[in-house]
Amino acid sequence: MRKWTIAIFFFLASAGLKAQDVGLSFSYFIPKNGDFSVPVTPFSIRGLGFDLNRFLAIESGFTLYRISGMGVKDLPYESKKPIIGPFFSLLVPAELVLTLSFGDQAIKLKGGGFAFYNFGTQINEGNMDRELRQYLNWEVLNSDMKVTNNPGFGYHFGGEYLIYFSKKFGISFEAYYLAGASPLDLKGSYRGVATDGAAITAGEVDFPDAQLDFSGYELSIGVLFAPK
Repeated sequence: MRKWTIAIFFFLASAGLKAQDVGLSFSYFIPKNGDFSVPVTPFSIRGLGFDLNRFLAIESGFTLYRISGMGVKDLPYESKKPIIGPFFSLLVPAELVLTLSFGDQAIKLKGGGFAFYNFGTQINEGNMDRELRQYLNWEVLNSDMKVTNNPGFGYHFGGEYLIYFSKKFGISFEAYYLAGASPLDLKGSYRGVATDGAAITAGEVDFPDAQLDFSGYELSIGVLFAPK
């Protein structure tokens, strides 16, 4: 119930805004130390908001991603593999937009923050085992780890290039850098054989500072509908 409450809140927070140029887009996310991820079509809507003046506006929207794999930071060792995933992630940005128009074209410079929440989070057990085996210096290791979903937050900046074919229709190309995180409460147990041993040994690990590293690049292409 808590998961759906958060999801509905994010949706209503976006849908309740007055739309100036509403965009339906395909957004692709390339996470740091992660795998290429795609949107769950057609759940990517951007451009909901309102104008402050001729040049400035506040915009929001939402994208539902299927994240193939994402990295983890703030571990006691340096992790370079995607150890969380696959999962679904609902991302909602809130950004200040500066628009520079040139006839039937425009450039938008954007920056702000975003919130996200994950659903159906899984651990990539293969990568998790390999990283723990290297960290503990064991010969063989199998782990049973668990994480807790928590809301995440971050900041982003980037730009958008628009071409209008009429007063009510256009296409857009967007590129952003995102830097966010959410607590994972990563912990669990493992069994295996140490490098200098022969017997099977069990142990437990707890990484309370571990965070999902929701950082990377977002690329989008979409269509715009301007209610003018």
